[in-house]
Amino acid sequence: MTARASAHARYEEPAPVPPRSGAGSSAAISLHGVTKVYGHVGNAVPALDRVSLDVASGEFVCLLGASGCGKSTLLNLVAGLDQPTGGTVAVNGGRTTLMFQEAALFPWLTVRGNVDLALKLRKVSRPHRRETVGALLDMVHLTGFEKKLPHELSGGMRQRVQLARALAQQAEVLLMDEPFGSLDAMTRDLLHDELERVWRDTGLTVLFVTHNVREAVRLGDRVVLLSSRPGRVVAEFPVQIDRPRRIESHEVADQAAEITGRLREEVRRHGAVPD
Repeated sequence: MTARASAHARYEEPAPVPPRSGAGSSAAISLHGVTKVYGHVGNAVPALDRVSLDVASGEFVCLLGASGCGKSTLLNLVAGLDQPTGGTVAVNGGRTTLMFQEAALFPWLTVRGNVDLALKLRKVSRPHRRETVGALLDMVHLTGFEKKLPHELSGGMRQRVQLARALAQQAEVLLMDEPFGSLDAMTRDLLHDELERVWRDTGLTVLFVTHNVREAVRLGDRVVLLSSRPGRVVAEFPVQIDRPRRIESHEVADQAAEITGRLREEVRRHGAVPD
């Protein structure tokens, strides 16, 4: 997917920014000089400014930044739900699927029905659907809950159903917009383990938005920090801590403290207030 659109806004389109070294057409996700402006003449609001970012196939990248820095906007552009004002967005890693903070399950469908629907839309045959749904629910540890309705599940279980439904779409790129933000700490920690296991077993490329710095270090191969609005890539932090990681470990805490310090500098520079 490559998209480009012009904006009727009082905002000068910036010159393209080269991608970082070593990336390009081989990346699963490639953003090159991406700018996004909302509004029209007189009330233009720049959300992203010349963002260049590449995510390798199979890489787990976490996006961090103060509220309103354009993290969700960036995900929407990668998902094809919106188009950039300037620059290019390319997804070379195949189909994308987007997971939100709220599971957004169909309340009248059972767990099996919610996952099965994604297969129906792909026109998968009924016998194959039954086998595939069973395998997906087993993968996210929901075997035995097939006949439950969403309101009968905990928040963490609903997110597991959402993950199984995303996997049913056979997407190679998983976009996650604060999927665990509304969950308690223990449930979130358990789902970190589940997500890491699924990511490792499937080889998915993951772009994960979060406000939780420790969560980003716990999960990511790399943490990308965006400035306050308009969002720009201001720092990248490779995470070289051996997996499996624990969110309470000293290694995770130390790198999270480093990133938090950089985030605070950015917030002070722009006068923004972090969540």
